[in-house]
Amino acid sequence: MKVLFVGPSLPEARRFVTDDIIVKPPAMQGDVRLAVDEGARAIGLIDGAFEYVAPVWHKEILYGLSKGVAVFGAASMGALRAAECHAFGMTGIGEIFAAYASETRVDDADVALLHGPEELGYVAVTIPMVNVDATVTSCCAHGLIDGREARHLKESARPLFFKVRSWNAIMANCPEITSGRANELLRILRHNYVDQKRADAMALIDALRRADTYSPSTHFEFNRTSLWRDG
Repeated sequence: MKVLFVGPSLPEARRFVTDDIIVKPPAMQGDVRLAVDEGARAIGLIDGAFEYVAPVWHKEILYGLSKGVAVFGAASMGALRAAECHAFGMTGIGEIFAAYASETRVDDADVALLHGPEELGYVAVTIPMVNVDATVTSCCAHGLIDGREARHLKESARPLFFKVRSWNAIMANCPEITSGRANELLRILRHNYVDQKRADAMALIDALRRADTYSPSTHFEFNRTSLWRDG
């Protein structure tokens, strides 16, 4: 049995998984431990709940690794936990994980976005900072915007709260760009949007499909602390 925790990063995940992968909503604290106890031999963590519930606990990831379960992380909460736990055997996948692991990206909120419920397909309402960076960088590399505009756009986007960050809000917070150019930039950014979270989530699913031949290399002893025993 393989378990995949996913939501807004890849709402259509069920289209891409094999029959041996069970798709579950974004993980909250206790979900990874439960998956291990129910017999999962591989776990993919993409999205995780936070803010109003306790997020996935590092301890439950270590618990799975100590049991020989392959644990993969990417795109969102999975990238964060993989960056924090890869030294213990968790496998991180994708550009977002790599940025956190190398500490070129440090803000957890960079992967957050406001979205609708599962019943509405986790429809995105705002844009995560990781996708802003990927889109602006790609547009600059293809000569659609210049380096100065790219810098202003990123500087405008970063201080915005994740629940209000949109292309319109970014542009409104960027007085260095004239109104005439702003409309053209909005068209360029929307037309050339890079969804890095989705790309990394797809890469994780590919790894999870091939997880039958993978077992984590662990070099630690799992400590059953009092909080773990009482949890």
